[in-house]
Amino acid sequence: MTTPTTDAPAVREEVLEAVGLTKHFPVRAGLRTLLTRDRPAVHAVDDVHLTLRRGQVTALVGESGSGKSTVARLLAQLYPRTAGSVRLHGQLVTVRGGRPFRAYARKVQMIFQDPFASLNPVHTVRYHLTRALRIHGNAGRTGADLDAALAQLLERVALTPAERYLDKFPHELSGGQRQRVAIARALGADPEVLLADEPVSMLDVSIRLGVLNLLRDLKERLSLAILYITHDIASARYFADETLVMYAGRMVEGGDSETVTQQPAHPYTRLLIDSAPDPDRITGEAGPDERERGDGEPPSLIRPPAGCRFHPRCPAAMPRCATDLPPRLDVGDRPGHWAACWLYDPEAAPPATAVGADR
Repeated sequence: MTTPTTDAPAVREEVLEAVGLTKHFPVRAGLRTLLTRDRPAVHAVDDVHLTLRRGQVTALVGESGSGKSTVARLLAQLYPRTAGSVRLHGQLVTVRGGRPFRAYARKVQMIFQDPFASLNPVHTVRYHLTRALRIHGNAGRTGADLDAALAQLLERVALTPAERYLDKFPHELSGGQRQRVAIARALGADPEVLLADEPVSMLDVSIRLGVLNLLRDLKERLSLAILYITHDIASARYFADETLVMYAGRMVEGGDSETVTQQPAHPYTRLLIDSAPDPDRITGEAGPDERERGDGEPPSLIRPPAGCRFHPRCPAAMPRCATDLPPRLDVGDRPGHWAACWLYDPEAAPPATAVGADR
């Protein structure tokens, strides 16, 4: 008797989930606000929903200041939440330090953008990795166990032989090597989730691909759930399974990476893709009917605009965009592809395909 086969992708285990994640940073009170009850705050993140699954990379894409790094720090429990919840394996998690935070950090580790700033310049690679192993109880009982664990960490990040790197200081390493040491330090906790905050943006272009390939290999070999934060939507297509687009603290589009990057639905996603270098635009050979690309500056997050936060820059803005906040709406081209845009309201007159057609 044969087992029937199906082409449907396997549903991966949910490891870390954010529901309605919100973070507002209060602004220091001035003379005017001291006498009023209205205390201004920066609306850095509002109502973010995302799920990280075992063996899958989720990319969070957006321009600088959109709230991507704040989301990572909220998931790492480095910032207290204003609202919303974080769930690890379905269990609500809130830690404030001490042993609960250490237990959480064993499961969820963060890789920072600048490897030189995240490593102590007065300590060697051996010190950084040994400290990570001992804090999380993975150093073994003997010196031989520790040496084997150190060698294994460096082997995982392709820094071999280990003896060549263990006694070096961060300034004696290249940028790519420093970032690999930072990744090895995160792996010292034996985590289930890696929060990679623009891990290649500080590296030379020639070595970025090697670090991304390393993270992909680690994802597959260790079944890690990875959040990949970037402003480069092209690398998200190459590296991530799922892509979420963020603008001014809110999610505006999401779906599998191939669909989001090749058939973008939200006008802001199209703006990100069109911002990539294009020889036709550089030489002035673009068509005369090329539409407005959404010039302008991001809004103030102290007093964000009502309705859709992208509407002041949106070439397809409608009157309701300035007053009503759009929910997640199904685009309809691929399963799971959604956009927070009124163009995809099934009750609206214009067809939704007008924005993302012929990509």
